[in-house]
Amino acid sequence: MKFKIIILTIFLFSCSSNYTKLDKREPYYSKGFAYIQKKGKSNEKSLNRISNNSSFKAFNKSLKPNTLMKIINPDTKDYIILKNSISEKYPDFYKVLITNSVADEINLDKKLPFIEILELKKNKSFVAKKAKIFNEEKKISTNAPVTSVKISNISKNKSKKEKKTESKIYIQIASFYSKDSVTYLKKRILSEIPDLDAKKLKIVRISNKKINLYSGPYNSISLVKNDYLKLKNFGFEELDITINEK
Repeated sequence: MKFKIIILTIFLFSCSSNYTKLDKREPYYSKGFAYIQKKGKSNEKSLNRISNNSSFKAFNKSLKPNTLMKIINPDTKDYIILKNSISEKYPDFYKVLITNSVADEINLDKKLPFIEILELKKNKSFVAKKAKIFNEEKKISTNAPVTSVKISNISKNKSKKEKKTESKIYIQIASFYSKDSVTYLKKRILSEIPDLDAKKLKIVRISNKKINLYSGPYNSISLVKNDYLKLKNFGFEELDITINEK
């Protein structure tokens, strides 16, 4: 009998420790491109469910359904908080699938839809507060004078035009403490992915304890997508994309 109690105690203790670890897990964060599903673009029923332009929906494969996530446009700092939608299909290269309404809401450049995703693990009052602030910000922008809106739009258009000519896209492959480790990984990648351009693989020291391996630069989504998928097939599960920073 005592033996059974001991076993049960160990089991409960292990469960509680695992629960604590899960509860203390770092919130999901990733950077990359959004797949903007436009109405009528696909014949697949699963994609058409989320293609209603009047709806604000998003889906990320790495998060559980109904998880709150903050989708940020790093260029304009606009963001929206949404629940992770029902499972939908989208290409592996992209970080999240969003409706056209979401893209418009955060003023996303649809030719270069670079976003950041942050999982929100705060309480309900925090979420309600954020939603209230978001709605108040929308009211302010709606009530702003027409002239100021026009000036704001002109400046945004200029910055977007400048970004199109200067944008350099990089794939952040991995981070290491040791230069020997990152050098070994670089050699292995080149030996196992022979059609990957060796000139694009760059080792960059970020700090005394952090050395990153990047691939790039690329000047279009189509070019970065090819190498991204090659690296995913090599065995990397999560690869971040950066723009104009490495």
